[in-house]
Amino acid sequence: MSKVVVIGGGWAGSAAAIAARKQGAEVVVIERMEMLLGTGLVGGIMRNNGRYTATEEAIAMGGGDLFQITDRVSRHHNIEFPGHKHANLYDISLVEPAVKKHLLEMGIELRLTARAINAEKDENGNVTAVILDQDKEKITGDVFVEATGTAGPMANCVKYGNGCAMCVIRCHSYGNRVSIAGKLGIKEMVGRKGDGSIGAMSGSCKIFKESLSPEIQEELNTTGVAVVPIPEELQKGEDSLSSKACQQYALAEYAANVILLDTGHAKLMSPFFPLEALRMIPGFENARYEDPYAGDMGNSMRYMALSPRDNTLKVKGLNNLFCGGEKAGLLVGHTEAIVTGTLAGHNAVRQAEGKELLELSRETSIGEAIAYVNEEMQTEPGRSKKYTFSGSVLFDHLQEKGFYTTDKDEIRKRIEKAGLTDIFSTKIT
Repeated sequence: MSKVVVIGGGWAGSAAAIAARKQGAEVVVIERMEMLLGTGLVGGIMRNNGRYTATEEAIAMGGGDLFQITDRVSRHHNIEFPGHKHANLYDISLVEPAVKKHLLEMGIELRLTARAINAEKDENGNVTAVILDQDKEKITGDVFVEATGTAGPMANCVKYGNGCAMCVIRCHSYGNRVSIAGKLGIKEMVGRKGDGSIGAMSGSCKIFKESLSPEIQEELNTTGVAVVPIPEELQKGEDSLSSKACQQYALAEYAANVILLDTGHAKLMSPFFPLEALRMIPGFENARYEDPYAGDMGNSMRYMALSPRDNTLKVKGLNNLFCGGEKAGLLVGHTEAIVTGTLAGHNAVRQAEGKELLELSRETSIGEAIAYVNEEMQTEPGRSKKYTFSGSVLFDHLQEKGFYTTDKDEIRKRIEKAGLTDIFSTKIT
């Protein structure tokens, strides 16, 4: 039995672990925090726009476990908010325990509060072990998947953002994110904003729902969405939206209104908002940030360490390291992390078993997205953009190619035509 070591237990790492375990591998997940899912602990938006298509493709390919979990724990289904249709909003309090239970029931070993700080490789370019912070313990394996994300550490948030915003990543307590590919000598890329500056700011904050007016709370609980106009003198202007990683929300409506989504708390669709100004808006007089704590002034900075990879998600320059999530490119969102993590975990086992690696057909929206983003990342203009199934550059591209649909039968037929039905749940022979 091959052994797959997954570094990082966010959406991408959890997906990679599930995919590898489905192929019969022994799987261990190393996660530096005490919970799984990373930024998924403050996220919550699924199935909006082209993410619906990608979700149903993944399900048809046998890689739908995490999507089905988020469907089950969603507080609201099939809602609309500015620029986005047919979204589900999962409950951020329920989702992590449900994912953890699923991984444990599959027999996946979870090493929580275990931070990988280094790695070793042999003279042939094979990764042999990752090294943990505590006692310098070595975790050996046949193949490795890096899904550590690209946000932080604190020094980057200070240097390229507005300082450490004390976000859910909690570098103070659990240590900085460490790039394993970088430690192994791989030259990684950094993302840039349109003005050329490095990184991008996380795209939303979380407010205690109970700190909002009863009217806003009721609207959120009932409909899942609250759109509250901002007095003109308090509007930050559309230019402020360019700093966001989530460019699918960089629309005029998000500058003119406070847009809230109900994920158990109130998800504020802005990278930050000065508290003094926020409290001048009717209904927000007692507003308080929950994540990041310094949402008054900033948010975490992302896209600091992007691995060069091919379309099988193998990291270039090493024989047995794969990547998923933000490590695989300027990809934004949970859906994007899950589908790349799934392919990375699946191919990790193929690599260990000496089988041909799987490159998803560009006749699918997921395969097209993985290949298209990889091509764009090779260009300087491409590295200044952000890519998501739900809006902006990638969604526009997929619509132009005719991929976007909510017709499940059409999606299943597409996957069948590509010869990919249940590919992730069928044992490699």
